[in-house]
Amino acid sequence: MRNKLNFRATEEAFDSAYFRKYYFNAATRVTTAVEMRGRAQLITAILRHACVPIRSILDAGCGIGLLRKPLATAMPRARYQGLETSDYLCIRYGWIKGSVVDFAARSSSDLVICYDVLQYLDDREAARALSNLAKLTSAAIYVSALTREDWRENCDRTRTDRAVHLRSGDWYRRRLRRHFKYLGFGVWLRKEMAAILWDMERS
Repeated sequence: MRNKLNFRATEEAFDSAYFRKYYFNAATRVTTAVEMRGRAQLITAILRHACVPIRSILDAGCGIGLLRKPLATAMPRARYQGLETSDYLCIRYGWIKGSVVDFAARSSSDLVICYDVLQYLDDREAARALSNLAKLTSAAIYVSALTREDWRENCDRTRTDRAVHLRSGDWYRRRLRRHFKYLGFGVWLRKEMAAILWDMERS
């Protein structure tokens, strides 16, 4: 499905104006450092509870790196790498240039994060990105994307970028289940990985 609301071509690198509006300006930003710290703590707690050791992290579509410091605090032994398509961000922060759609890492990471990226890809590229996640991680992924249900019920539309592809949550889940099993709150584990979970903790 191609969203008709001022769609931004994915080939165009997101520039400084985009990040000023959605990340630097307190009046219009979509998230805060406090919220992202909580997200990092949640991801860490789920993986620790499931006894999944994390020594390497790839943040695919890391933006301005709001997860970098809180993940370093929560997982001090894990090496963090940021991956970005934006030339502006790669120059400013030194991220690796690339896309989750086709990025080929020299070695897989224990944890791959793909937060608020997939909605900017059309169906074909989003499906490729979800498949590529299985190649990029040796253990777990954290995935979050704006869905059609979120647009109707959850997000603040005055602060949310409209230039996206809106799909159902089930569209993403069906494709993720080909390679992963769900642990909860956006965290998925490769099917061949053993997770220590009690029966009532399973989804």
